[in-house]
Amino acid sequence: MRLVLYYLILFGSTYVTSTYGPRQRAQMTGDILLGGLFPIHFGVASKDQDLAARPESTQCVRFNFRGFRWLQAMIFAIDEINNSSSLLPNITLGYRIFDTCNTVSKALEATLSFVAQNKIDSLNLDEFCNCTDHIPSTIAVVGAAGSAVSTAVANLLGLFYIPQISYASSSRLLSNKNQYKSFMRTIPTDEYQATAMADIIEHFEWNWVIAVASDDDYGRPGIEKFEKEMEERDICIHLNELISQYFEEHEIRALADRIENSTAKVIVVFASGPDIEPLIKEMVRRNITDRIWLASEAWASSSLIAKQEYLDVVVGTIGFALKAGSIPGFKEFLQHVQPKKDSHNEFVREFWEETFNCYLEDSPRLSESENGSTSFRPLCTGEEDITSVETPYLDYTHLRISYNVYVAVYAIAQALQDILTCTPGRGLFANNTCADIKKMEAWQVLKQLRHLNYTNSMGIKINFAENADLAANYTIINWQRSAEDSSVLFEEVGYYNMHSKRGAKLFIDKTKILWNGYSAEVPFSNCSEDCEPGTRKGIIDSMPTCCFECTECSDGEYSNHKDASVCTKCPNNSWSTGNHTFCFLKEIEFLSWTEPFGIALAICAVLGVIFTAFVMGVFVKFRNTPIVKATNRELSYVLLFSLMCCFSSSLIFIGEPQDWMCRLRQPAFGISFVLCISCILVKTNRVLLVFEAKIPTSLHRKWWGLNLQFLLVFLFTFVQVMICVVWLYNAPPSSYRNHDIDEIIFITCNEGSVMALGFLIGYTCLLAAICFFFAFKSRKLPENFTEAKFITFSMLIFFIVWISFIPAYFSTYGKFVSAVEVIAILASSFGLLACIFFNKVYIILFKPSRNTIEEVRCRTAAHAFKVAAKATLKHGTVSRKKSNSIGGSSASTPSSSISLKTNGNDCDPTSGKHMPRVSFGSGTVTLSLSFEESRRSSLM
Repeated sequence: MRLVLYYLILFGSTYVTSTYGPRQRAQMTGDILLGGLFPIHFGVASKDQDLAARPESTQCVRFNFRGFRWLQAMIFAIDEINNSSSLLPNITLGYRIFDTCNTVSKALEATLSFVAQNKIDSLNLDEFCNCTDHIPSTIAVVGAAGSAVSTAVANLLGLFYIPQISYASSSRLLSNKNQYKSFMRTIPTDEYQATAMADIIEHFEWNWVIAVASDDDYGRPGIEKFEKEMEERDICIHLNELISQYFEEHEIRALADRIENSTAKVIVVFASGPDIEPLIKEMVRRNITDRIWLASEAWASSSLIAKQEYLDVVVGTIGFALKAGSIPGFKEFLQHVQPKKDSHNEFVREFWEETFNCYLEDSPRLSESENGSTSFRPLCTGEEDITSVETPYLDYTHLRISYNVYVAVYAIAQALQDILTCTPGRGLFANNTCADIKKMEAWQVLKQLRHLNYTNSMGIKINFAENADLAANYTIINWQRSAEDSSVLFEEVGYYNMHSKRGAKLFIDKTKILWNGYSAEVPFSNCSEDCEPGTRKGIIDSMPTCCFECTECSDGEYSNHKDASVCTKCPNNSWSTGNHTFCFLKEIEFLSWTEPFGIALAICAVLGVIFTAFVMGVFVKFRNTPIVKATNRELSYVLLFSLMCCFSSSLIFIGEPQDWMCRLRQPAFGISFVLCISCILVKTNRVLLVFEAKIPTSLHRKWWGLNLQFLLVFLFTFVQVMICVVWLYNAPPSSYRNHDIDEIIFITCNEGSVMALGFLIGYTCLLAAICFFFAFKSRKLPENFTEAKFITFSMLIFFIVWISFIPAYFSTYGKFVSAVEVIAILASSFGLLACIFFNKVYIILFKPSRNTIEEVRCRTAAHAFKVAAKATLKHGTVSRKKSNSIGGSSASTPSSSISLKTNGNDCDPTSGKHMPRVSFGSGTVTLSLSFEESRRSSLM
């Protein structure tokens, strides 16, 4: 059974071993064989297979000069190693290199030859056939270029643990070591490139872009990472499209329509040159030249796109190119290529024909030309001067992918050198053994590569350990038009280093960039126009966040830069300017001593104090006159003092409020007014009680002595003092800055407790109400004693002022609160002063004739007789009603009339006697009343 299996494998592998994969290849034997996969062609010819006959292998089309140069870099590196005396001495490296045609199918066709050869070697068929001349196993593969191709190749090579080192596959999916066990690379992963692209878009302040990606394992993961980076930066992708070189024409036209109709001017492309070329052709046909292309490294320097016929569309492109390296001697190696010398490299013949647009004598395509299947070309000898023709093949000024190939070959050679120089007991294999370089297998090379860690001649650290990716260092290039021949120039304008510090990763010299080939101004690619300072971005319904309308900042907010997402609120002590671009310090306001209103109130308060002091001076000077005595001069002094305190307390409300002022002004005002109202109340009630008691007795004199009057005033005032003490203890007022008003900070007093203020004013008003009651009741007493009418008026003024004060207090703000209270204090104080004292001062100073004892006696007697007459009249009316009811007669009774004449003629100032006449009916009774000095004293 084992023998049958061997024959089956041998028979199934006959075609592979005899042809070693695809017919066209570069091949050289050696002790150790390396495989190579390069895109020598850009694609394959599209051909429908109807399966009417045996399917033929698809033909590769469009020669790739850069891909051929990459192949030459591998051959050059192997030649250098074979000629080296220090690296792999006495060992010759061979190679088998195939063309992938930039397609998965061709790459797998070539990869199968590597796998099949390794499988045959592992069967050990020496006992069945003479296999001494068979080609040795491929122990490592360099390639492939595209990520999609490398993904397919990696899946196959990984099954047999054949190491694969890619020089251009940057898809982040290939970093998964669990899925791609044998895959390694000498190029940074796309994950960093997507971040770099997003950083560039943010750097130029674009927020509205188009994303185009190849529909493969390179484009899809790259654009997916790019989308995430854009979301983190709040940048919007207007269109997100996939593309392929195999798209139908109508699909390309539809994609071009969407791009042309888009308002986004920046197109980010994650694709290879062959994939993006159909779209570029359509854009050229439509002459769409106002777009900026952002190219990934796969086509950033692609010779397929950097053509003169495409330049009007792609000029100004910003591309990410890999960091260039230096390969000494490579330039001369490229220049010495010739078909006759390089017979081991079958791609040289096609390269020569494509370079010089000719056919070699023995070319198979010559017969096709003669048959008319291909265009006519002249013959060439194969000895033409390669340096006389300008092709991408000889563009060795910036060796990027070629250098990656060079590094990959040397990495494999270094791993083989480690195996060769391995010391037994220190190896990587079981029991620390070493691999035998002559019987080495691919999996052993893979093991050695995973532990490889060295620094190459360029100072780059090579490490293929798990989760180890190369440092992401990109050169940023700008496609510009050459002034000499209008060809494409790749101008280096910056760099990107992923592992630099934040803020130093990206550097771009904007002065070197030419946008669209001629402009130095950065193109605009935003959904909406920039919002100027003083505005913010407002959301538009059903639109992406990048599309917005500019909304002016609200009052008290500002924005000092363009495209502000939110307006910043000004600090409490500041306010925004009219254009909302910055904040200025608010004006601080309070009832100041220097402003006209404050000066006017202060003058009124000072005048009040002066007037009160003047009245007190008058009362002191004329303290022994009847009017002063009749007004209870001791209480009048206290009353005048309290009025002076009232006027003075209003001054505390003026000026910048401090904590001590806030705690002093309300108690000072409240206590002063209570002291004032208490004096008026005691004075009024004392005289009223005396006159209500028809004849003053010793009991009245006892209860209403001077000491008791002061005691009552003290008690009334003490209650107010206690209210203030409780207030100051529990909720003391304090200075407060009110920031609620635009552009102004009002410094006011926070009263601490509005309820306490209500109690303070309420208690004062309660005493005023009681005082008003007694004053109204005593309004007909002799005005020499209580000035009842004036006290009534003063209390009315007091009530009007403080009732008006309540709504005014709660409806005003800022400094006007203090002003309202000062006005209320001054108005009520002037009302009390004027109503109670000004009349007396007028009599004392200007009517001294009325300030005599006789005048007082006359008015007192007149009041007494008025009371007696009213009592007599009332008594007579009651008696008549009783007699009429008893007699039962309806006869009328002669009416009686009482008249009291108390005109001035009835008083005799010389005699000091008052003789009023009281008439009853037709008769007149004359009464005389005299007062002793002691009695008058008791009343006064």
